Amino acid sequence: MAPHEPTPIAGAFPKPVAPATPERPDPADLYAALDLGTNSCRMLIAQPKGNQLHVVDSFSKTVQLGAGLEASGQLSRSSMARAIGALKICQKKLSRHQVKRMKLVATEACRRAKNAPDFISLVRRETGLDLEIIQPEEEARLAVVSCAPLVSRSTEQLLVMDIGGGSTELVWIDLSRVPRSDRPRAIMRLHSGFNAAISELPGAKVVDWISVPLGVATLKDQFNDVNDDAGRYALMSWFFEEKLTDFSPYKDADGVRDGFQIIGTSGTVTTVAASHLGLRRYDRNKVDGLRMTSDQIDSVIQDYLAMGPTGRRNDPRIGRDRHALIMSGAAILQALLRIWPTDRLSVADRGLREGLLYAQMSADGVLDDGPF
Repeated sequence: MAPHEPTPIAGAFPKPVAPATPERPDPADLYAALDLGTNSCRMLIAQPKGNQLHVVDSFSKTVQLGAGLEASGQLSRSSMARAIGALKICQKKLSRHQVKRMKLVATEACRRAKNAPDFISLVRRETGLDLEIIQPEEEARLAVVSCAPLVSRSTEQLLVMDIGGGSTELVWIDLSRVPRSDRPRAIMRLHSGFNAAISELPGAKVVDWISVPLGVATLKDQFNDVNDDAGRYALMSWFFEEKLTDFSPYKDADGVRDGFQIIGTSGTVTTVAASHLGLRRYDRNKVDGLRMTSDQIDSVIQDYLAMGPTGRRNDPRIGRDRHALIMSGAAILQALLRIWPTDRLSVADRGLREGLLYAQMSADGVLDDGPF
């Protein structure tokens, strides 16, 4: 739902010389962002606080909306019922907090499903919520915006990767012409569009971006018939890498190491980070912004393989909701780390929801433009 624009109040003069300036939203107003993905339904309710977000309420539930989509091309009745059950909880939270400014989106599963229009109509009837199916470019752009606070001032070449349930977005950004002190803010300005941002001088230049229609759920579904755990993992990783040949930085990245930063945002990346830290209870404050070496990531993934399916299911660092998908996510992550010229990964516990919030607040002018 687009941000609500205040209706101008009629004045004493029937023909004013100039239109009235729209009223600026109250910085105390609450904003909401809901992301209905292939695997999960997640929502944040927040208010602007300086140049950051203050989260007031949140919701996350595994709904497996894309279960069976690979084979049938349609959302199943059971999947839609699970999603609507989660959305009803979100609707109650939105009503309780009296949220007026919100953006509610659906991604890859709804982009691909033949019966997605029927599902969107059903959601509206059952919950009163208007879901918008966003295109891959917007999903990629919002994932990038969410990571702005984690961009180092020394970064000249940035790769942001967002590993989702049904797709994986990669965006390569050139920051070399942006003053160091302005680099995080230059990323934030991408909320207005990749092409619009390029015209700003100096500004962040999006060299290339790609949305691969493979995420943790869809990749796992394609290799369900492979019984050997290590063999399935290797096949998934190489299969995913083959999908990157049209991404121009894939061929041009050799020799680019100084000033290069890769930021990973996804449940896969944060789970690997939590496992590396040995967290039996997840702590966002310890994970978000953590930098891991490729050796540390490889060590965690090798541990996952050694555990086998039963061990992963019972490991509290992975969690019951993540264990079935962690190896397909790890296959994507390791494929990306094989390619790009860096031995470190910045971990982002943030993504589409935060990007949606930042974009709304930036458009409304309620975020301070101070240093990150």
